[in-house]
Amino acid sequence: MFYCSVFSSMFMILSVSMFILSMIFTYLDMIFFFEVNFIYLISVNFDLVFYMDWMTCLFMSFVLYISSMIFNYSKEYMDGDLYMKRFIFLMVMFVLSMMMMIISLNLVAILVGWDGLGLVSYALVIYYQNVKSFNAGMLTALSNRIGDAAILVGIAMMGSSIGSWNFMFYILGDSGMGEVSLLLVLAAITKSAQIPFSSWLPAAMAAPTPVSSLVHSSTLVTAGVYLLIRLNDVLSATVLNFLLYSSLFTMFMAGLSANFEFDLKKIIALSTLSQLGLMISILCLGGSELAFFHLLTHALFKALLFMCAGAIIHNLGDTQDIRCMGGQINFLPFTCMMMSVSNLALCGLPFMAGFYSKDLIAEFLSMSIYGWVVYIIFYLSIGLTAAYSLRLSYFIFFGDYNVFSLSMLSEKNNLSMNLSMGGLIFFVISMGSIFSWLFLKNPFFIFLPVSMKLMTLVMILLGGVLGFESTVLNYYYASFKSYYSIFFVVGMWNLPILSTLGVTKPFLFLGKDFYKNSDHGWLEYYGKTGLSKMLLWASLNIQIFSINHIKIYMSLFLFFLSMIFLII
Repeated sequence: MFYCSVFSSMFMILSVSMFILSMIFTYLDMIFFFEVNFIYLISVNFDLVFYMDWMTCLFMSFVLYISSMIFNYSKEYMDGDLYMKRFIFLMVMFVLSMMMMIISLNLVAILVGWDGLGLVSYALVIYYQNVKSFNAGMLTALSNRIGDAAILVGIAMMGSSIGSWNFMFYILGDSGMGEVSLLLVLAAITKSAQIPFSSWLPAAMAAPTPVSSLVHSSTLVTAGVYLLIRLNDVLSATVLNFLLYSSLFTMFMAGLSANFEFDLKKIIALSTLSQLGLMISILCLGGSELAFFHLLTHALFKALLFMCAGAIIHNLGDTQDIRCMGGQINFLPFTCMMMSVSNLALCGLPFMAGFYSKDLIAEFLSMSIYGWVVYIIFYLSIGLTAAYSLRLSYFIFFGDYNVFSLSMLSEKNNLSMNLSMGGLIFFVISMGSIFSWLFLKNPFFIFLPVSMKLMTLVMILLGGVLGFESTVLNYYYASFKSYYSIFFVVGMWNLPILSTLGVTKPFLFLGKDFYKNSDHGWLEYYGKTGLSKMLLWASLNIQIFSINHIKIYMSLFLFFLSMIFLII
């Protein structure tokens, strides 16, 4: 408890300081650059570079503020845990790794933060120590390890070709940095779980809910988007095209899967995946500032959404199936109010934080001429967001109470959790307008026909109708004829099978065959066991042979002595 309060207060003070610093940097148009040269050895420059501008300070401010609220929330949510101190220090290491990654311009320093995020996320995903957690942790760690390996290869390439790892100095010039930028893009899409690396994100829900709130709002999954925002000036048109379609299909796939999922935390995780696709898709169309805007607003309402989900799960005796909920508006009114506000911000309800970034992104994409496929998939995904949000609200807030007949639901005792959620609700409502007033230097003038202007509203309304039909009228589950189709959609288009089961099973069976037939088979026969048997047989026979024939024994003895003399 003591450590929670200390780190919560410390992060709150640092967050306010960073926010003030970001405003100063914005208005004075300042950049703070700090370089420490360690050693210059054989034309390789070993130095450490820290870079701070308004974007860096603002992102750090948001990360620290959300972390502060989550530490205060964990004080009650994790109360009674035997290893509370370990949990808190793991969370602190997580936040510090993210800080390291945000302010670094050096590939080696970025790798320190990047690897720290991967390592600590593994330790937090397996925190509850059961088979499901171990499998989810291994999937998370190995998926992220692909990106770590890509950064390591980039470090080797930069060290051999340029002699420095400060990629921002060379990345705009013609210095062979194209391959390095491709490797950094690979690292970014593994960390932000874009297709084909999407399967680890819902699996990481095995972690405690405060961890999920921190990971899915402002730390682990946003690291890849932040790296792409820093790299957006150098990426070629081909790479941007690939990223655009990958992120659009990720967005669509996640929205579709969330409409059929019943695990509360997985629905919110798929919502995060959908919003990450939205950020990267608008980044590829040239709106890097808009992607950063949505990154910040999304961090606020997604952290609040996970906190509300955690409070509901906590009160319902660790039940995560939304079919077992219902009528919670009568028992947990404060939590349900917070959750509905964050859901509306996620859908882009006018004048909430999500509206200012999401509506601007939708109109910016409508103004870009990029073909019908991009336009249709993007707006379908926006409609699906409204559909799963309404579906989630209906299952939790309304309907019949489906939990236990004897249970005590109360939020009066959850003082720390309610304070943490209350600390975020103001910014979930107002931060969109605050950011657009204070930090958007270049105003966006977007002129569209009325039909395209209203397209966002129309798709949200259609998505709401779809969500209503899928829950109240129960169209999707009336028949089992579409069972395999639903299973395909809920299974994220078989991505977990393609990235885990389908990949690992052949190698596991091949390893079993090698172990059985080689290690315990032919290698054993021609190796240790067979050789020892042969030597034993030979020694016995030669000994018997030599005992009966003294001439042969003497000749062998002389042969042995002559060989020794030759060797000497």
